[in-house]
Amino acid sequence: MLHILTLTIFVASFLGFYVNYFFIVPRFFNPKRLYMTIIGFFVAVFFFVLFRYSLEEILLFELFGFRNYAEGTTLGYYFFDNIYYSSLTIFVSTSLWLFTYYSKLEVERAQLIEERKNAQLQALKTQINPHFIFNTLNNIYSLVYQNSEKALPAIEELGQLLRYSTKDLEKDFITLDKEIGYLDSLIALEKLRIKNPELLIVEKKLIHPKLNISPMLLVPFVENAFKHGDFRNKGFDMKISDNNKVLHFYLSNFKKEKMKDPVSGIGIENVRKRLEILYPKKYELNMIETETNFTVDLKIDLKNEEN
Repeated sequence: MLHILTLTIFVASFLGFYVNYFFIVPRFFNPKRLYMTIIGFFVAVFFFVLFRYSLEEILLFELFGFRNYAEGTTLGYYFFDNIYYSSLTIFVSTSLWLFTYYSKLEVERAQLIEERKNAQLQALKTQINPHFIFNTLNNIYSLVYQNSEKALPAIEELGQLLRYSTKDLEKDFITLDKEIGYLDSLIALEKLRIKNPELLIVEKKLIHPKLNISPMLLVPFVENAFKHGDFRNKGFDMKISDNNKVLHFYLSNFKKEKMKDPVSGIGIENVRKRLEILYPKKYELNMIETETNFTVDLKIDLKNEEN
């Protein structure tokens, strides 16, 4: 008889576990309404009692002529006595459901954050291209207006830059040497309109050219220098290195006198946002503006970013 009762309580617990897991907890659990959770607990107890009563007090009596509880036991006593027996089953079932629920919720939340991050990055990338084209076309317009022989080479350089940007802006990351290739093309384009291009000092010391970096991340700083810089018998100083896989980008240029527009515009603000999204706590950006100079000093830890 003991084995039969062990079997019946196992079956009641089994049925109570899955009824609670699939039907009761999903319907009654509400972290903002504690009373719903309490009601759900008693509903789960009710179903456990229903299963156990059907097995031990009805089925066993019909098949074998005996019951687990003494004849005359009230339903009220039977219910509250089984709160103890059902509590472990209900607790384990509820705990498993909550673990599954919050794990799924966390995965969905992480996916939403990732999707939002990707959407932000795509939006920021699309801001770069029109802004870049607008500035460059202004330069070419000036050369064409002056009937300069530099106009055609400038258009060719722009075409090269657009081929780069159209292809690589679709990627999440490109190699560091390719990003610096953008800078070289941009500087070559700008040199066509500058009287003293030899004053543009560029120093590059790359040890890890295949480190990955977000495309067009450094270009806005160079654009900014050419847009707001004073190149009348003046130039700028740009240094790029990657010692210990830490990118160090330094750019210092002279400012135009009586400049009305602020030095940092949409391009620089764009870079700030992208750095915060892509390299949180892994970058250091210092921009120093004086009456005559504007300096950018950027460091990005690119460890574990190599192909």
